[in-house]
Formats: sequence, C-alpha cells, structure tokens
Amino acid sequence: MAKKNADKPKSAVAAARGGTRTPFARRAWENFKSIAGTLAIFLFIRAFFIEAYRIPSGSMIPTLLIGDWLFVNKLVYGPHLPFSSINLPGYADPKRGDVVVFVSPYQADEAERGDDPTPTLVKRLVGMPGDTIYMRDGLVHINGIQQRQGYGAELNPKGDPDEVSPLYDWQKKVELATSRFGPAPAQPTHDRWGPLVVPAGHYFMMGDNRYNSKDSRYWGFVPRANVRGRPLFVYYTYVPQIESDRALSPLTDIRWGRIGHVIR
Repeated sequence: MAKKNADKPKSAVAAARGGTRTPFARRAWENFKSIAGTLAIFLFIRAFFIEAYRIPSGSMIPTLLIGDWLFVNKLVYGPHLPFSSINLPGYADPKRGDVVVFVSPYQADEAERGDDPTPTLVKRLVGMPGDTIYMRDGLVHINGIQQRQGYGAELNPKGDPDEVSPLYDWQKKVELATSRFGPAPAQPTHDRWGPLVVPAGHYFMMGDNRYNSKDSRYWGFVPRANVRGRPLFVYYTYVPQIESDRALSPLTDIRWGRIGHVIR
C-alpha cells in the first residue's frame, strides 16, 4: 500500500507547477522567466523613463558632436505610449532654449530618397507657441528682439547666406505679408525669412550649427505631441571613423574628457 501511494503525484498543484519536468527543463524555464522579467523591466524603463540616443550628424555642433551617445529623459515632457498616439503627462513643458528630442514632421524629400520621412531628431527649441519669428542677416528675431546665438555656435563655419531651397516654400503659405516687423521677403533664403507665427501647440526647432542643420526652416513647426524627451548627458562618445586616423575608432578614439558632459 505504501509503494502504491508513493507512485502517485504529490498533488495536482505540484503537477501543474512542473513536478514532472526534468531538472534541465526546470532550469530552462526559470532562466526564461528571469530573462523575460529583465527584458520587461528594460522595455518599461526605455518607454517611460530613459532611452539612449546616438548623434548621427553635426547639426548641433558644438553642443552635441557626431559620435555622442546620450541618455534622454523621457519622463520630463511626458512619455509616449508605444504603438499609439497617446502621450502621458510630464512634470514640465518644453521652454525656449531647451535641447529637445522629437519626431520630425513628415519630410517628403526624405521619402522620395527612400529614407525615413519622420526620423527622431534632436534640436534646440527656438520658437514657442504664439511667437513671431524671423531671421535677418543670419540672426533670429523673436517678437522683434534679436537673439544671440550663443552656446559656442557663433564660432561654427558660415555657409551661403543667400541659399534658396524649394524646401523653404512651405513658409510662403504661413508667413505674414505685413507686420510691425516688416514684410516677408519675396523669396525665403537661408539667412532671410519670415516673419512666421508659431501656431498653438507647436514649436520652432533649429540646430545650433545653423549652416549645417536641416530643421524647422525646411520642414515646418513641430507639434507638441511629437516631443519625446530632453537629453541629460553624454555617457559614451568617440571620434567617428571618417574623422579619425585610428582603426576601430569606437574603441581606440574615445573622447574620454567628454563622457559625463551635461547637455545645456
């Protein structure tokens, strides 16, 4: 009788918990649960709190350099729910002068080339909702007040101030024909455009490296819903291979003095 009872499973619960599994199967299941739990925590933190971002271009030199890797605070302006159009509340709103990570408005020229027409970008917030913004002689004016570029960017190389691009033509539909700031130019150029009024719920973004930045001048205002976060600091950075004389520059040409640099 004792032998007969010993052959029975201890209980239905024990069986359901895998009492019949081999030691290898139990270890595999426990490892899977551990990995899945860690992955879930990582995805949760990435979606709602902090995400890494790599700087691929020189549009924000010298504030941000090609090869910089940043941690981005996604909670500050309100995290975006993945696979949806919902933004949760944050604890602050973007303000003029902030460096902001955002999803670009649709760029038809990028789509024509087969590239991502709505890339995630990082620029400086220049124009707030309701601002009248324009540029004369390479200097931005906000509500008639000339803005010093600052951030060290005034030392960046200058380009063609009279550059004309068909990408500026969107401005013609929204520019002010007459205002106390003077009329808009017949043809917007790189250093002379506007005045434009930033619509409610939108921002005007520009790169610090203004002669090497494709920004709101080219593709328009950024909706508040497109804002994704604010960079915190550089956690890793290296000289890109095209600028480095060392092999494997991500390992051999690290900018050690820049690691930990706080983004302002």
